[in-house]
Amino acid sequence: MSTLHKIALTFIKFIGPVSARSLLVHCGSAEQVFSASRKQLLKIPGIGERMVDAILNTDALKRAEKELAFVEKHGIEVLFYTDSNYPQRLKNCSDAPVLLYFKGTVNFNHSRIISIVGTRNATDYGKMLCKQLCEVLAPYNVLIISGLAYGVDVATHKECLRHHISTVGVLGHGLDRLYPQIHKSVSQKMVLNGGLLSEFPTQTNPDRQNFPKRNRIIAGIADATIVVEASIKGGALITAEIANSYHKDVYAFPGRTNDVFSEGCNFLIKTNRAALINHAKDLVYYLGWDDQLNETTQHTQMSLQINLTANEQAVIAALSKGQLAIDELARVLNIQQSKLAIVILTLEMQGIIVSLPGKVYKLA
Repeated sequence: MSTLHKIALTFIKFIGPVSARSLLVHCGSAEQVFSASRKQLLKIPGIGERMVDAILNTDALKRAEKELAFVEKHGIEVLFYTDSNYPQRLKNCSDAPVLLYFKGTVNFNHSRIISIVGTRNATDYGKMLCKQLCEVLAPYNVLIISGLAYGVDVATHKECLRHHISTVGVLGHGLDRLYPQIHKSVSQKMVLNGGLLSEFPTQTNPDRQNFPKRNRIIAGIADATIVVEASIKGGALITAEIANSYHKDVYAFPGRTNDVFSEGCNFLIKTNRAALINHAKDLVYYLGWDDQLNETTQHTQMSLQINLTANEQAVIAALSKGQLAIDELARVLNIQQSKLAIVILTLEMQGIIVSLPGKVYKLA
């Protein structure tokens, strides 16, 4: 499939990610979208006259020629929705971008990817948590995603570089510029072990409306999102909300009740939108990355099951098939939720099961 036509598809007026994917499904490729007749295009569900007029106009292809020249000159990789190098985790999200521009060295289908987000006004506490996360996660060959903004984002990227962790900044503008400019030296180092990623073409400024779009990439590209510090109206809460909508794990560090930049984290935890973590080691445990710990836990589970009640054994048997929400468990086991809550608490205290955001449970 021609890279020129892939880029051009994203320049067609009135065509967003969902309609672009519909065009690809029905036409077969980006080239065939541009070679299709008006009659053929109008048969595609969701494609109207206005969209067809835009497709048949040659402006998109002309713009794409300039964009292609720029990416080839600057060694930028084009990641298209149907390509094998496109981030598969992101591809599973309904509103994933059709095309991404990437300058860097990593594979986005890495086995372990997490996103770290937070306030642009990071406190010493928040910076300490970023440092702790990177120190603990360094041995686990993880790729860490953030947004290269002020505060928690850049603190995360700097700690990743310090601990030789691959890190990618997702940008709200084109790769022909950098905002904020003060992070240029950090971004240059990131390209050597990680990179810069954007769905926006050149000449795109860091406008306010671009950042929610950027946030959905940060949420969708990872296995889990960690909120370090956030105010109640912070963009990090938007990222957490998007991650929840994608059924991704969300974790948050708690803070003091009177700290403005912990209000968002405390709210996420209080409303079961995020699981509480007190230390970066909790994250390793929740994500099941510590093989030695897993072996110990399995041994403990086997020894404990000898003394378990019938209801406790039933819960373990149900969760052995996969994680379940408490209401699903109650229905499967035909147990009242009030009684089930006591059983779950007992199993949690014994370290046999763990809770996830949204009152979902799985075996430890």
